[in-house]
Amino acid sequence: MEHQGLTERELRAWRVSFQMLELLRTRIEQQLQASSGLSNADYTVLALLSEAPDGRMRAYELSRVAGWEKSRLHHQLTRMCKRGLVTRERCGSRGMDAVITAKGLAALKEAAPNHAEEVRRLVIDRLTPEELDQFADIATKVLGNLQADQPPLQP
Repeated sequence: MEHQGLTERELRAWRVSFQMLELLRTRIEQQLQASSGLSNADYTVLALLSEAPDGRMRAYELSRVAGWEKSRLHHQLTRMCKRGLVTRERCGSRGMDAVITAKGLAALKEAAPNHAEEVRRLVIDRLTPEELDQFADIATKVLGNLQADQPPLQP
C-alpha cells in the first residue's frame, strides 16, 4: 500500500492539535505542582480511586481506565505509596487493589478547586457551550478510535 502524506489542511490540524495538547498538559502539570505538590499522574490516580467504590480499584482496571501500561502504573503507585497517598492491598490469590488513603483523599480535595479553576481558565471559558459540545464530540471520536486500536491490557 502506498504511503500517503498529509495535505496542508491535515498537517495544520494535526500540528495545532498536537501543540495544544502538549502545552495544555504542561500548564496543567505546572499548576498542580505549584498549588498542591501533586503531579498530573498523582491527580489522575487519586481522582479515579476517589470515584471508585470504597476508594479502591484493581490495579489492572486502574491501568486500563487511565490508559497506562502496567509498568507505568506500578511505578506511579510505588511513588504514591511512599508518600502515603495510596496503599496496595492483596485481592484474592494474585490480584492487587490500589486504595486511596485519607491523606490521598485530603490532597485531592485540596487540589481539586484550583485544578478546576485552571481547566476552566485554559479551556472551558474559551469556548461557547456549542463549541464545548463539539470539542467533546471530536475528542470522544478520536479517543474511541485510539482505544479500539489498542490491544487489551492483561490483568
